[in-house]
Amino acid sequence: MSWRLDPDLLPPGTFRPGAGAGGLDVVIPAEANIAADTVGRHAAGPRADHPALAFEDTDGKVHRTSYAELDAQAARFAGYLRGIGVVPGDRIAIHSAQRPETVVTHLAAYKLGAIAATVSQLTGPDTMRHILADCGAKVVVTTDRIWERVRHAAPDGALEHVIVVGDPVAGERAFADCMAGPVDPVEPVRTRPGDPALLIYTSGSTGKPKGILHGHGILHALNATIELFYNLELREPGRTLWTGADWAWIGGLNDVVFPALTFGHTLMVTEHRYDPEWALDFMARHGVSHILLTPTALKRLVQVPRARQRFDLRLRTVFTGGESLPGEAHRALSEELGVVCNEGYGMSEVNQMIGNCQALRPVKAGSMGWDFPGHRVSLVDDDGAPVPDGEVGEICVDRSDPSLFLGYWGRPDLTERMFLGDDLVRSHDLAVRDEDGYYWYQGRNDDLIKSAGFRIGPAEIEEALLRHPAVADSGVIGVPDAGDRGTVVKAFILLAEGQGASDDLAEDIRQHVKARIGPYKQPRLIEFVDALPTTATGKISRAALRRKEAERQDGAAASD
Repeated sequence: MSWRLDPDLLPPGTFRPGAGAGGLDVVIPAEANIAADTVGRHAAGPRADHPALAFEDTDGKVHRTSYAELDAQAARFAGYLRGIGVVPGDRIAIHSAQRPETVVTHLAAYKLGAIAATVSQLTGPDTMRHILADCGAKVVVTTDRIWERVRHAAPDGALEHVIVVGDPVAGERAFADCMAGPVDPVEPVRTRPGDPALLIYTSGSTGKPKGILHGHGILHALNATIELFYNLELREPGRTLWTGADWAWIGGLNDVVFPALTFGHTLMVTEHRYDPEWALDFMARHGVSHILLTPTALKRLVQVPRARQRFDLRLRTVFTGGESLPGEAHRALSEELGVVCNEGYGMSEVNQMIGNCQALRPVKAGSMGWDFPGHRVSLVDDDGAPVPDGEVGEICVDRSDPSLFLGYWGRPDLTERMFLGDDLVRSHDLAVRDEDGYYWYQGRNDDLIKSAGFRIGPAEIEEALLRHPAVADSGVIGVPDAGDRGTVVKAFILLAEGQGASDDLAEDIRQHVKARIGPYKQPRLIEFVDALPTTATGKISRAALRRKEAERQDGAAASD
């Protein structure tokens, strides 16, 4: 690989000489507090009167909150929380939507040295009961619409206060009333990078949700590389950021909300459910310049006809991750919408170690990108030995990674399972690295298809399938084979509008894949479906497809 990163092109003050990629390490200050290092740094400065939040309500009215106002609101709410007994280390569950009160609650928790525990608004009653009991939340802040579905699931025990945006019932308190009473505003306590701050619960796709604990230093660890994902444009004035992702996930919160507030920009806020036509209109009306959307959302966005001609977009850069973005979608964003799309890779536990920054290096459509500065990435086999370029390996990072979590809440046993040997942090994600140092996602460890002696990653096949004009989306798994292959590739295909399923079309799709990525990777079995299952974060759920196939085969065996 002949390309070398020029450190002089990176934002000043974010990296220093070290052992990470590019010979650099991320700069983490000796003291860090998420409230002080975001809104607090602008509240009394030149950006004090600049809109920090612009909230479009359900009637279309826009409510703007300046940096000075937002900091004052957070200080007042922190004062209220301190008055009801919240102390450093207490957990405040935030079960809310994209609303200003959600941001205020986060900032108030950090000012107090408490821990903000994020809970998705999609969480059901059983999961809510588990999360509140697991983290021992003293307070939950929610909205009347969201809380109504799960109110009965609140566990007995540590939960002492329920604060509701909207109309509370008996025993609960309205958020507005908490802000209206006499309180002493709170200045941020002094905290260190490793002091607990943020507890993010997983979607629970492989069991009960686990709490992923990060310290205040996560802000600096991720903001260093988020500048690359946003194409080194966050230090320019007048940026407007928005995401359709749930703020309970690390992508929505740490990759959009916190960066917008760190760099003094305006964060667009709306409770509107994501719809591609609406999203394009919303972004055009508000001059949104930088966004994060999942690949699934982007695949829908690029299917909107004549978007560039119909909407007066000022969109410059799209950041995406969480699953592989098909090359066709990337090309559509670049060629049809005229925007930069930088894909990145990471997990809630350790993040932003691989990615793209078009300002520094050309993007290979469909690639995850390259090793980002400050991170030490390796691809290894099952024994932890490095694999050569061109072979499938598991993505691992060094234990010293600046974004590494503090551990799973209350589960040191699970935390220890994240490590392979003394130094490597496991991702359980598979990739191939090419000769230029770009990584290509191949799926999860349990997604790997071993057929006739080959190790096959499903993502590459799904990418090839999407290049067929009849295919709108797909999910690929391995299924048992009665012959000598052991396992064969099966594709579940959602057809594009106007396409009809047929044996001839299935064969044409099969030959299409065979011609592009090789005969041993072609789907031997194809099933056309009306919908594909997704996880809580919007990814195609291959695990659900495997369960569906297993249940079908069990049913067939029982009927024989």
